[in-house]
Amino acid sequence: MLMDLFAEIKKSLSGRRKTIILPEGTDKRVLEAASRLQEEGLVKPVLLGDETEVSEAATEAGIAISEIEVINPASALYFEELAEKFVERRNGKASLEQAHEQLKDVNYFGTMLVYTGRADGLVSGAAHSTADTVRPALQIIKTKPGISRTSGAFIMMKGKERLVFADCAITVAPTAQELAEIAVESAKTARAFGVDPHVAMLSFSTKGSAVTEETEKIAEAVRIAQLLAPNLPLDGEFQFDAAYVPEIAAKKAPGSVIQGNANIYVFPSLEAGNIGYKIAERLGGYEAIGPILQGLNAPVNDLSRGCSADDVYKLALLTAAQSL
Repeated sequence: MLMDLFAEIKKSLSGRRKTIILPEGTDKRVLEAASRLQEEGLVKPVLLGDETEVSEAATEAGIAISEIEVINPASALYFEELAEKFVERRNGKASLEQAHEQLKDVNYFGTMLVYTGRADGLVSGAAHSTADTVRPALQIIKTKPGISRTSGAFIMMKGKERLVFADCAITVAPTAQELAEIAVESAKTARAFGVDPHVAMLSFSTKGSAVTEETEKIAEAVRIAQLLAPNLPLDGEFQFDAAYVPEIAAKKAPGSVIQGNANIYVFPSLEAGNIGYKIAERLGGYEAIGPILQGLNAPVNDLSRGCSADDVYKLALLTAAQSL
């Protein structure tokens, strides 16, 4: 139910134990999350890294990981097989020698585990940049047909309220086409986690109150998105208050399908989205879960380097749910 998102996710995962790769095996937060996941039994966590280093990090942190699988990419029995499949997947863009070198990187190795079906998803970013997590996913797993690029959404939670903010992590200056794709994919993300999507395309203008190149791009994105998903409640361009507050929507956009009931907010640029979600988190008291990478053929998700162990745990559950 909407009131208890993670209770619903856990219910959906019961008896369907999904394998989630955690490449940052020596990070204390990741170790804490892996231990919690292992204890619950709904997700099988797999840590990557040198076995001795991972074990020493766990011992130093006082975390029991004896029942958790740890894989060292450099000594994995199927390393050569993965290297050959990587060369094949890169289709002339990497030699076998380059594959050997790249697969020593835990994010590349972990992504290949997902691509080859040895795992169901991957969560990284506690100690790596977004680029370090996303680049292997784009090169190996790639985007779904019809999706020009991946995007990053946050589920924003406060009390009973569940909102989706996108793109807050990936696309710096999205085109109208990309914004439309982000909107449609964000609606799919919302549905996957029990939210009935109502999408607002944000700007500094509401329904033509200002006419600039920037606002016209959002209006075009709305037109494209409505063609891509004609049954999706979606409109714009909106200032945030016109999308969120019914009384303001009634004044500024009286004829819109969105009447202050938007729960998916598509930002016009990465800087707006990233600033917006952090303001909602730090000043508004919302819990931000994500970013959830949208549009990929298999779930790979990115953490903030300022994340907590609880963030790792929750994103691992969300990733497992995406693979159902």
